[in-house]
Amino acid sequence: MPTDALVSSHRQGTNMLHSPLLDSSTITKSTPFAFAVSTASTANRSFIAAHRPSITGLKSSKEGPSDNIDPSVIYKTRGRGRFKIVSAYGRRAEEHVLEEEVPQMVESRPSFRTFPGQAYPLGVSELEDGVNFAIFSQHATGVTLCLSLPEREEHDKLDGGMVEMTLDPRVNKTGDIWHICIEDLPQGDVLYGYRVDGPRGWHQGHRFDRSIILIDPYAKLIEGRRVFGDSSNKMAKFFGTYDFSSLPFNWGDNYKLPNIPEKDLIIYEMNVRAFTADESSGLDPSKRGSYLGIIEKIPHLLELGINAVELHPLFEFDEFEFQRRPNPRDHLINTWGYSTINFFAPMSRYASAGGGPANASREFKEMVKALHGAGIEVILDVVYNHTNEADDDNPYTISFRGIDNKVYYMVDPNNNGRLLNFSGCGNFDASFSTYVNYHCFISPLRDI
Repeated sequence: MPTDALVSSHRQGTNMLHSPLLDSSTITKSTPFAFAVSTASTANRSFIAAHRPSITGLKSSKEGPSDNIDPSVIYKTRGRGRFKIVSAYGRRAEEHVLEEEVPQMVESRPSFRTFPGQAYPLGVSELEDGVNFAIFSQHATGVTLCLSLPEREEHDKLDGGMVEMTLDPRVNKTGDIWHICIEDLPQGDVLYGYRVDGPRGWHQGHRFDRSIILIDPYAKLIEGRRVFGDSSNKMAKFFGTYDFSSLPFNWGDNYKLPNIPEKDLIIYEMNVRAFTADESSGLDPSKRGSYLGIIEKIPHLLELGINAVELHPLFEFDEFEFQRRPNPRDHLINTWGYSTINFFAPMSRYASAGGGPANASREFKEMVKALHGAGIEVILDVVYNHTNEADDDNPYTISFRGIDNKVYYMVDPNNNGRLLNFSGCGNFDASFSTYVNYHCFISPLRDI
C-alpha cells in the first residue's frame, strides 16, 4: 500500500515471505483436529475430541439405543451420555465411544472440514480450499484456534459460545508456525483468537496462560467496541476478524506519491480523533474523530501552507486500558494511541459512524489517497518499543505476552525472567530479534 516514501522504502523485503510452503500440495488432505464447543458458562464445557480427521457423523445414546444426530446441531441436554464419534479418512472408518458428563448445550454449530493449511502468510488468508490461519510461537506446546461465527453476537461476554479447534503439531505445525485451513467459513464477520499453552516457568521468561483467548498479532482487522470512549463497553474483549467479501481497494492507475524532498517538508503533527472530534471542526457528527473527517479538512490544511501530516499512532489500541485495573491513572482515557494492541490493524474506532474494522481499513486508505492527491505527504508516528500489555505486576495479557513472551519482549535472566522496562511503560519489545523486527515492524508498514 502506498502510504508514503518512508513506507515504500521497506518493500524490498517482500520477497523474504516467499516459501515452498505456499505450494498448494501442502493443503491437499484432511487434518486431525480436536473439536470443542464452549458454552457461555466457563464451568459448563464439553470437549469432544476426534483424534483422526474430520468428524463426519455424531451419534448419541442415553439409557437406550443410539439415535442419529445431525452433526451440525448440538442438542440441549444434561447428564451422562455416550458419544460415538465416527471418523473417516479416505476409505477407512472407525468409531470411538466416549463416555463423559454432558453439560447443557444450547449452541447450533456447523461441522467443519479442515486441511493442514500453510505457514505463510501469517495471520488469516483466503485459499482455494478455505480460510487459512497461521500464527508464530517458538515456545508453545499447544495452540487452539477459537472462532465466533456471524450468528453469534455475544463476543463481548467471556468466551461465550466459541468453537474451538486444537491444532495437531504433527500436521498443523511447520517449524515454529502453527497453521490450519478451514473449508466453508464465511467470508467475513468471523471473530477469532487463540489459546496458547506452553512452559510455566516465569523465571525463564514464559507467560503462557491457556485460559486467555489471545489476539492474533498478524490480524489485519480487530473487532472490539465500535464507538470511541463508549463507557458502557469499557471491558470489551478484542478479537481478530477478516473481510474477504469486499473488493480490493482501488488506488487507481499510475498512483504517485508526492515525494517531497525532506528538506522542503512543512509537517503538521496531528491526532486523527483530536483534530476532528470537536464540534468546532464543523463536521457532521458521524465523521468527527474519523479518517473521513481528515479528508474534509484537507482545504484547511492547504490553507495553512503545510505539505505533510504526521499522524499519531493509527494502529489498534484500547482507550480504556487504564480503567481495566486500579492504578493512579484509572480515571484517564488514552487518546494518543501509543499503547498498541496490534501493529497490522488500523484503529477501528476511527471509522465513521461506528462502522467497524473493515470500514476503518477502507476509510484509512481513502484518507491516504486523498491526502496524496492533494500533494500532502503522510508520515506515521509509530512506537515499537512497547505495547499495551503493561508489566509483570499489572499485566494486561491480550496478545504477544501470552503467545510467546520470551520472543516478543526482553526479559531479565538475572531477575527471575521479569520483563525489562527500558521504555518506562512496563515492557520493552525484543526489536533486536530478526523475527520480531521483520514480521512485527517492517511488514505492518507494507501491509496496513
